[in-house]
Amino acid sequence: MSEQSTNAAGSKSSPLSYLRDRRIITLVIVVVFLLALDTYYGLHFGIEFIGGTQIPVTLTHSVNVTAMSALITALQQRLSTFGLEEVTIEGVGNSQLYITIPTASTAQVNQTVSIISAQGRFDGIVNGRGALNGTGILKGSIGEVPPVQYNGTVQWQVDFFITQAAEKPFAQAVFGQANKPLYMFLDRPEQAAILINQSWLAQGTHISQGGALKDMQDALAFGNQTIPVVPVSSSNSSITSAKNYFTSNKNYKLVLASSNIDQSLVAYLRSLNYTVRLESRANMTPNYINVTFNQTQIDSWPMIGLISSPILAASITNGNVSSSYQVSGVAPVTLPINQRLAYATNQSKTIASVLSGGALPVAVIPGAPTTIPPTLGSKFLYVSAIAGAAAVLAVSIFITIRYRKLFLVAPILLTTVMELFIIVSIIGLVGTIDLAAVAGMIAVIGTGVDAQIIITDEIIAKKVDLSANSLLGKAFYIVWTDAALLVIAMIPLFLSTSLVDVIGFSEATIFGALLSVFITRPAYGAIVSKRYANN
Repeated sequence: MSEQSTNAAGSKSSPLSYLRDRRIITLVIVVVFLLALDTYYGLHFGIEFIGGTQIPVTLTHSVNVTAMSALITALQQRLSTFGLEEVTIEGVGNSQLYITIPTASTAQVNQTVSIISAQGRFDGIVNGRGALNGTGILKGSIGEVPPVQYNGTVQWQVDFFITQAAEKPFAQAVFGQANKPLYMFLDRPEQAAILINQSWLAQGTHISQGGALKDMQDALAFGNQTIPVVPVSSSNSSITSAKNYFTSNKNYKLVLASSNIDQSLVAYLRSLNYTVRLESRANMTPNYINVTFNQTQIDSWPMIGLISSPILAASITNGNVSSSYQVSGVAPVTLPINQRLAYATNQSKTIASVLSGGALPVAVIPGAPTTIPPTLGSKFLYVSAIAGAAAVLAVSIFITIRYRKLFLVAPILLTTVMELFIIVSIIGLVGTIDLAAVAGMIAVIGTGVDAQIIITDEIIAKKVDLSANSLLGKAFYIVWTDAALLVIAMIPLFLSTSLVDVIGFSEATIFGALLSVFITRPAYGAIVSKRYANN
């Protein structure tokens, strides 16, 4: 049938006849619906396009699927509570993770690595007595209170609920301890001792060496698990005294020692089978905070896992049993007001994150972070958009040259662009658009050439007297078979946990193949058949 005779058919090629077709209407409805969702929720792009940091994490030993899922859930809870709502965690095989966070800030990346590294054994200690541990906190009950300015100070607070079994022990431990610190530890060292160079005591503070030593001893007291602090000077008598102490007290396995300690003492301790870890002055000395302009206290000490030391309010130290508690503190009064607000916010987020995440089922070792700046990500997005447009244009030109019919340009461009839009929308709404996904989308556009050639050949190239439905049926038998084979080939990659970088590619390819046979190719077939098919 010639193109002129088809045009004379009247309603078959009129605009209304296209809009009445169920297949074309379905395509339009899907596109409009996804456009509304894209506008309201927005699309999720990977760090390749918006910038961010990816942190590889190695597990200390292989785990099964259940343990891997528990580990991902615990880390997701920790990092989400910390304020990284867009964090993604993907398992790689049975001994690795990829953690992606939407930030390139060095400070935030370092703090994220610290939170990831923490095994998560939480201990709350008051005056040398255990008041609370991680098992006593109700998960999901932790709440941050926005920083409050009061009498020239900026206060932070974290609320939480404890289990019924933990209520009475906590009330007993904090009874009469009003205005004393609750030392909050994460992964406090066990069977450890501290050997500190005496010259480093109170370094950088206005506290005397004796006062600094007492503060350290108070923070490290914990029944028979107390971590002793052994100061040593360069004198022979002091070194001999330290040797005698560790010779007679063999309850320890780990010695955290000042890096400038006498090397003969280090060698002697190692000869006694102690593990000696030399620490810098920054790690060896705790961080103090000015509670008031005249009063300081140890706030944190990362080397031994002390994350914070909030002061106990009198209202929770009267012996009454309760399930709801708060821990709070103040930002250093020596900081400018805007920095105090930032400090208080960060402190509450960190504590809430640790309390929420709980202990990890297996220890993890973070690797070197890979950071992509937002400006470079924008360039990647621009180049990817050009590549997608070029693929669409190449498909359209190829089909048009093959059939030399200008009418085919519009339906080819329309269905190809809509197909690409649908894939981008679905992956961007329910997953993440990364470089692998973009590669899959471009591959789908390429495979669309084959399907469009098959449909077009059956509709306009066959010189037999068959109805449009019969012609489309023959074409779609081939299209369905090709799509099924493509999906089957991609499923192993989609389900793979050891090839996480290509999951996005397989995801986009599978979605593209299914969407083409269910939505876009039927619409294209309807348009072409109405224009060219025999009755």
